[in-house]
Order: sequence, then structure tokens, then C-alpha cells
Amino acid sequence: MPATSDAPLTVGFDLDMTLLDTRPGIRATYLALSAETGTVIDADLVVTRLGPPLVDELRNWFPAERLEAAVDRYRTLYRDHAFAPTVALPGAHDALNAVRAHGGRVAVITGKYEPNARLHLEHAGLRADAVAGDLWAEGKGDALREQGATVYVGDHLGDIRGARHAGAVAVAVATGPYRAEELRAAGADVVLPDLTAFPVWLAGHLGKAA
Repeated sequence: MPATSDAPLTVGFDLDMTLLDTRPGIRATYLALSAETGTVIDADLVVTRLGPPLVDELRNWFPAERLEAAVDRYRTLYRDHAFAPTVALPGAHDALNAVRAHGGRVAVITGKYEPNARLHLEHAGLRADAVAGDLWAEGKGDALREQGATVYVGDHLGDIRGARHAGAVAVAVATGPYRAEELRAAGADVVLPDLTAFPVWLAGHLGKAA
């Protein structure tokens, strides 16, 4: 496991299925996109594999010449369909509060379109000190380095790759598409069932009382 840094604490968090259960809103947005464009999209399948960039998913449903327009339209429709049904996952608020209780900063590093990520956080009442979007795997790692993050919390194998790339502790939560054993096998330093376990883990990681 990477050593704890003496630098001021910054903890990075993924957004989808780490802090927020965005599946209902994403499903609703894909259904709206399907209805508007006449393109068949299996929205129930889509929400089982959240994590990789939006364009990667849309390639499964749209030809190359329509892809850019589909991305743009999805992001617009998202604002009408995705925020209301989205809820914070158990422990999300307490996890961010725990970082601040130890004098730390919260950086949300996500694959989601950054303006929509910021609106999601606002809607859910979650405050981040920094937000970076449109990132995946090692790209997330670059952003983590820029923020000086020493811990990254996520639910996806790509999040583990990002943490590794940044030399940060890879904390995985089993609230996304992967089981705990799969996250461990992929190289997570720590696997938690969900964010409710994060405050106690963080206190122990920092060598402080919870």
C-alpha cells in the first residue's frame, strides 16, 4: 500500500456508484435519447456497466458519423432527466465530512461531463473542493496528482488503475458493477462494502481516533 504522505490531506472520490446512485437518472436519459433519435438502446444493460467514458457506451448504439451529436444530445437531455431521481449512496455525506474533520480536501474525479457532475453534487448537497470530469483510468490518475490526492475512492477497475497511476491508496467500494473479490484481484489496497465504513478506515489510515 502506498505510504501516507506528510502533505495536507486530499482524498479523491469517484462520482457514479461511489458517491451517488445515478443509475435511475442515467437510465431515464438513455430512454429519452432512444425515443428522440429512434435508436434502440438497452438502457437496463447500460446501467450495469457504468464507469467508462460516455462515448465508449454510445459507440455500442450509434454509428461513428452520429456519435458526436449523440454525445452532445445525451448531455443536454441529462439535465432534464437525471438529477431528480439520483440519490446519495449510504455514507456519502459522512465520508466527505470525515475528510474535512481531519483537515482535508475533497476532490471529485469523475468520468462524467464536468458541468453535469457539478450540478449532481449541488443537487445532492455534496460539497467538493475540486471537481474534474471527462476522465478515465490513468487520466483520473493525472488529475489526482494535480490535486495532490493520496487516496482515491471508487467502485470500478478503472478507478483502481487511476489510483495506481497517481501513487495513491486505492480504496474500492463494492457498490458498483464489481464484487469485493474482483476489486481485490484488480489491485485495490482496501475494499469496503460501501462508504459507511470509510470514516473509520480513514481514521485508522491516518493513525487517529475515529
